[in-house]
This record gives sequence, structure tokens and C-alpha cells, in this order.
Amino acid sequence: MKSDTLGDRSGWFAHPVLSLLLAATWLALSHSLEPVHLISAALLGLIVPRLLGGLLYLGSPIRWGAAGRLTLVVFWDIVMSNITVARLVLGPMSRPQPAWLRVPLASEHQRVNALFASIITMTPGTVSAVVDEDARCIWVHALNCDDAPGMVADMKARYEAPLLTIFQVHQEGAT
Repeated sequence: MKSDTLGDRSGWFAHPVLSLLLAATWLALSHSLEPVHLISAALLGLIVPRLLGGLLYLGSPIRWGAAGRLTLVVFWDIVMSNITVARLVLGPMSRPQPAWLRVPLASEHQRVNALFASIITMTPGTVSAVVDEDARCIWVHALNCDDAPGMVADMKARYEAPLLTIFQVHQEGAT
């Protein structure tokens, strides 16, 4: 995609977020705010993205409000899933009912699908095992699942739908 490559935008500050993250990481690793470290951080933040310019892609336009809401939902789900998995593993609950779930993808947008699979994996009790682009689905292993269609619908509503909104992707016919 021509519009997705750096060829449209060049300069010393073409990737401001990456530049700031590199500088902040350098300062965190050096444990110092002395002038030599501040200068080093600034140089790293400017030079590394410039050197890697041909390999970096421009980010998609993002709806930051939706991204913030999704972040809160994911953090909440991680905390609640940790509690559920701990009770399941350590408590006197009945035996877990593991299941393989086929989660159809609503889009071919690679970033949306990669983030969707990552969020599923970050949530304790579920693991994205395969992202099958040909079949347009993600195969997910769930530690405990008593309602497979409900769990799939919940993942799509809680994670995929907000990701489609964040990246302003129109939903394609899901299989």
C-alpha cells in the first residue's frame, strides 16, 4: 500500500510517538536525567526512526476515545479473568470444561485482527492458537467454556467491535 508507507511523509520527526518512546526508554534505562543522557535520548529519538524510515509504516487514524474505553475494558477483563482462573484452579469448583472456539473475523484488516488475537491471549483462561486468514477466523482455546456461542459473541462484542471502531474499519461479511 503506497499510502501506508513512509514515502508520503519524511523528515526528522516523521514518527513522533516512536521518537518519544525511544527517548523515554533510554532515560528509563539510564536512570538519569543528566544532560548527557537527555542529549543521548534526543539523538536516539531522532536518528533511529530516520534510519529505519524505509521499514516503518505510518499508523492508521485512530479514534482515541474508543481506544481508551477498550483499554479499560481489557484491563477489567484481565483482572476478572485472573480471579476466575484462580478460583477454578485453586478452589473447589467443578472441573474445567476446556473448549476450542472458532471466532470468525469481521474484517481482513491485519492490525485489527492481530490486536484482537493479542487481547484474547492476554486475557487469562483464553489463548489465540491460530489466526487462519484463509478461513477468516481465529482458533481460541478456552480453559473453561460452558457456552461456546456466547463466549464467541462476547469476545467479538467486547474486543473486535471496538477495534473496528478505533481503526475506522467497516465490517465485512463475517463467516
